[in-house]
Amino acid sequence: MNAAYREPMAAVAAIDGFGEAFPLQVRPKSCRKPRNGEIVVQVEAAAVNPIDVRRRSGYGRRILSLMGATRMPLVLGNDFAGTVCAVGAGVTGLREGDAVFGAKPPSSDGTHATHVTVLAAHVALSPSSIPADALATLPYNFQTVARAFADAGISRGTVQGRPVLVYGATGGLGQIAVRLLHLLGANVTAVGAKSGLQACFDAGATAVVDRHAQSLASLPRHFAATLNFANWDDEAALLRLLSPDAAGHATTVHPLLGNFDRLGLVAGGVASLAEKRTKRALIPHGARYGWTTFRSSAAVLQSLATCAAPCAHFA
Repeated sequence: MNAAYREPMAAVAAIDGFGEAFPLQVRPKSCRKPRNGEIVVQVEAAAVNPIDVRRRSGYGRRILSLMGATRMPLVLGNDFAGTVCAVGAGVTGLREGDAVFGAKPPSSDGTHATHVTVLAAHVALSPSSIPADALATLPYNFQTVARAFADAGISRGTVQGRPVLVYGATGGLGQIAVRLLHLLGANVTAVGAKSGLQACFDAGATAVVDRHAQSLASLPRHFAATLNFANWDDEAALLRLLSPDAAGHATTVHPLLGNFDRLGLVAGGVASLAEKRTKRALIPHGARYGWTTFRSSAAVLQSLATCAAPCAHFA
């Protein structure tokens, strides 16, 4: 890195507290020099995900505070696409001027900013055929879906030619999941809002269900895997749809962080273990059961770079 590095003056969208009493404000903030393994990215586009809205209200604050991700002023945002403007020591394969995209794990210095400092491992080179605003919608959701697949035991070997149900298929996570499952050879049943079901067909679903017109209980109990991206209250009903030889189930709408917020770290942990154990008892013997949370993976991000075009179309 150039020893004459000058900190750029960034603009960030920040809050000074949780809840509606603390409005989002754009303010200046210097962007620190990248440390070993880090880069600075001039952000061209950043996504706003549902988790950002929930974090602004204080959701997840007990656990996130242990990660230093609740310090005020708080800048939200995980996804970004932009251009490398500084490279720290120990970084290989990236240089100033490279177009990159990625997702930063939860922090107090998120990506809703003109410049962001991130670990080089959390970015990939941007495919030249995809505009920045489309790329910025993908990394957090794609990596979350990949993690859900792992939690549910989903792979080509476990779902090829078999039925898989995606609940919440018309949302961002669901659209990516439908597309990836189709590429794995699964026969996808997409359950979601009526207005988005055509997009599920376009993404490769073989059957669609309007969640407001047809109950989960009316569906056959033959699915090799189920994914819940929509509603924790329907978790038990989804688990009962698994076949006896199912790979498993994963959910992103579990109450883990909410339990910690409501009950504290100890009691929240106990409540979560008990609730997870109760739900796991409903799945077939040998099937996996996972409560999925975001986890950054350099390998998954690199795989996204190779299939970003179809994912961007359906996200």
